[in-house]
Amino acid sequence: MPLALYPGTFDPITNGHLDIIKKGADLFDPLIVAVAKSHAKNPMFSLQERLEMLRLATNSIENVKCLAFEGLLCDLAKSYHCKWIIRGLRAVSDFEFEFQMGYANKSLNPELETLYFMPALQNAFISSSVVRSILSHNGQIAHLVPPLVLEFIAKRFPCLLP
Repeated sequence: MPLALYPGTFDPITNGHLDIIKKGADLFDPLIVAVAKSHAKNPMFSLQERLEMLRLATNSIENVKCLAFEGLLCDLAKSYHCKWIIRGLRAVSDFEFEFQMGYANKSLNPELETLYFMPALQNAFISSSVVRSILSHNGQIAHLVPPLVLEFIAKRFPCLLP
């Protein structure tokens, strides 16, 4: 099976992300989940925290590897001789941005192809920005993130503890 990259900021990883990771891991070996440094998005969690949350969430999926990266995704793909990028689509509003990024990556590396996966319906509304917004108001996120990620976040946000 070929390898694929699933890039994102994962700030934090959600059940929707994990849904896409599981689908990708069924088709690719390995699936490399690549957390972007992404200063432009002003992440709530540090790069190391986001990488740790990814590792916690995916530790039971044998063919998933997690790494951090900075720079262009097409350069990361070239360094791994990767031809497949996985992206998730939750709603029509995601499509335009993802469509542009897919073509931009292909213009920089003509061998790259982007596959789009839809999360399960119960995860379709979940985004990292929704989770961050709820966290900023001391709300409960247990139904939005994997259990080990919730434990990790609860150390930083004690209000989440029962």
